[in-house]
Amino acid sequence: MIDIHCHPLPAIDDGAESLEESVAMMRMAAEDGITHTVATPHYNYRYTFDPELNRQKAIELQAAIGDVPKMLLGCDFHLSYENVQDLVNKRAEFTINGSSYVLVEFAEYFIPRQFEQVLYEIEIAGLKPIITHPERNPIFQSHPSLVYDWVRRGCLIQLTAQSYVGGFGSRPRSLAERWLDQNLVHFFATDAHDTRRRPPLLSPCYEKVAAACGKETADRILIRNPDAVINDKPLPEGPEPLQSHPKGRGWLSFFIRSKRGRAPVTETE
Repeated sequence: MIDIHCHPLPAIDDGAESLEESVAMMRMAAEDGITHTVATPHYNYRYTFDPELNRQKAIELQAAIGDVPKMLLGCDFHLSYENVQDLVNKRAEFTINGSSYVLVEFAEYFIPRQFEQVLYEIEIAGLKPIITHPERNPIFQSHPSLVYDWVRRGCLIQLTAQSYVGGFGSRPRSLAERWLDQNLVHFFATDAHDTRRRPPLLSPCYEKVAAACGKETADRILIRNPDAVINDKPLPEGPEPLQSHPKGRGWLSFFIRSKRGRAPVTETE
C-alpha cells in the first residue's frame, strides 16, 4: 500500500516530535505493508514550510529506517485565495513527489468566496487538487453534497483511513462509507502524526474496503491510485460518481438525523 498523506518528519509541524518517534512511525508503517510514504508537512499560518529543510529531514529519516518505506515529499497545502500563486509558481515544492498532484486542505468554517477562481487557476496550471479528509471537516459534514459537486468539477478526494474504521467517531465513519458507496473516494491515507492516537496504518482500512466493496476496489484506492500519483500518471479508470447514496434514504434524512452543533457556512452564504 502507498500512503500519500503523512506527517513523519521530526520537529517540522504537529507530527513526529523527534527522529526516534519518526523512526517508530515508519517501522510501524512498514510492518503494516506500506511500501511508500509521502511526508506532507503543513503549509499554513501556523508552520513555516521550508522545502530544503524537509528534504534534509527526509534523507535523514530514510537513512535511519532503511529502504522501506520509501520516503517521498509533498505538502499539506492549506489553500486560500492569497497563497494560490505560491502553489502555481513553485509547484515542485508543494506537489506530491514533484508530480502534478497536490493535497489541498480547507479551513474548518468557510470556503473562500473565490474558490471557483482558485480552482480554475490551479487547473490551468496543470495541477490536480486532492481535497484532504472532508469527512472530518464541519463544512462537508453539514453540506456533504459538496463532495459530489467538486468531484464532478475535477477534484479528487482523499479520506483518512482511520475515519473509515471508526477512529474519529461515527459521523466521519458514516460519511466515509456513504461517499465510498457513491464512488467519490479516490484515496485513503493515514494522515498519521504519531504511533498512538494517529498511527500510520492502512491495512485495517484496506480489509474493510475489500470486505465491503471487493478487493479490486481496495487495490484501486489504496495501491493503484496512489501509485499513479507518485509516478505522475493518470488515475486508473474507476466507476462513475453517483449523486445520491444507493443504499440509504438519501442525504436529506442523514442530514436531519445528524446531531448538529454550530452550522459551518461558506462566505458565499
